[in-house]
Amino acid sequence: MFQCRLVVFLVVLTTPIASSGAARAAAPVTSCEGAQEASGIGLAVELVADGFKQPVHLAAPPGASDRLFIVEQAGTIRIIKAGKTVPTPFLDIRDRVRSGGERGLLSIAFHPAYAANRRFFVYYTDRQGDLVISEFLTTPNDPDQADAFTERRFLAIEHRKYGNHNGGQLAFGPDRFLYIGTGDGGSGGDPDNNAQNLGVLLGKLLRIDVDKPGGGKLYGIPPSNPFLKKKAAPEIWAYGLRNPWRFSFDRGTGDLYVGDVGQNEWEEVNVQPASSPGGENYGWRYMEGSHCYDPPTGCPSRGLTLPVFEYPTPRHAAITGGYVYRGCRMPDLRGTYFYSDYLKGFIGTFVMDKGRATQPRDVTPELTPRSFGSKHQVSSFGEDNQGELYLVEHGGQIYRLVPRQ
Repeated sequence: MFQCRLVVFLVVLTTPIASSGAARAAAPVTSCEGAQEASGIGLAVELVADGFKQPVHLAAPPGASDRLFIVEQAGTIRIIKAGKTVPTPFLDIRDRVRSGGERGLLSIAFHPAYAANRRFFVYYTDRQGDLVISEFLTTPNDPDQADAFTERRFLAIEHRKYGNHNGGQLAFGPDRFLYIGTGDGGSGGDPDNNAQNLGVLLGKLLRIDVDKPGGGKLYGIPPSNPFLKKKAAPEIWAYGLRNPWRFSFDRGTGDLYVGDVGQNEWEEVNVQPASSPGGENYGWRYMEGSHCYDPPTGCPSRGLTLPVFEYPTPRHAAITGGYVYRGCRMPDLRGTYFYSDYLKGFIGTFVMDKGRATQPRDVTPELTPRSFGSKHQVSSFGEDNQGELYLVEHGGQIYRLVPRQ
């Protein structure tokens, strides 16, 4: 999870493409009409709410501009509604979650038609240590309350050997398919070589269709998945990942930014363009970032997709992937990617230009409230329906990114 070294973000900016075949179209951009804008790139944060217990994710359902959903690691999800925390949890599944270290309830994703069908999905570690992707329903008469008894397990991935590298992110792409990031199974150095094994679902980015079940499963396989007709798990969209704790889609381009936690020396970001047909091999465990790590017969000279952004780091660091800012309040920052280091406590940004990370900045001094001290512990970033960004501090605070006055 977020304790396991810094991530590399691979980012590519592309022109939005119509959603045909495997291409992802950019999501519709929310209108900024009437929004207060601030020029320049000066940044600050404002406290939205605090008192949460080990929050690890933030998401907003489609069309609900006044509600933010906060995932707490132990197994609960809470709502911030119109600036206030709703007292009763939206969902409480602590009885079926194994929490601690890198395990727990790790993220939530709302179905694109959530307002009509009440369906949402969560990613958690069950009591046996396995990775579970489940669907739940909101109660018919109360949008602030989910029904814990409606659970349907869409996918369970065995993960009992080691407790670390659980991955933890799921998100619907602009193509309306559900993307899932899994860790390599744990320990260090991927001793079971799961990330390069196309027969297992660990160390991968998966893509499934939750609306068209098939083959005796609650989900279907999109016909454009790259390994559908090969000797491989058909759910796989990309592979060669160590621990993709957080990934996100750029709502302006449809590009996919994957933060992958490194081993000992390099953190990386991988970015998949919206036009990609999938099938990328991001290199682990052959490579750590763009550097040889543990190749059985030497580093491959071809066939790997290397990160577009990486940086060296000593042991005991862990990157938290964020979002490309596409909000209304700070137009000069649109196109800027935000990330953090969970253990080192810094927050950085860069801008992709023609496939390269440019304009790197350490914005930690700007975003560190005096009352908080000199270090952040960002377990996740979040995005509301207008594209404004939030910082989820594992200590219990939720901050919003705002222009410096």
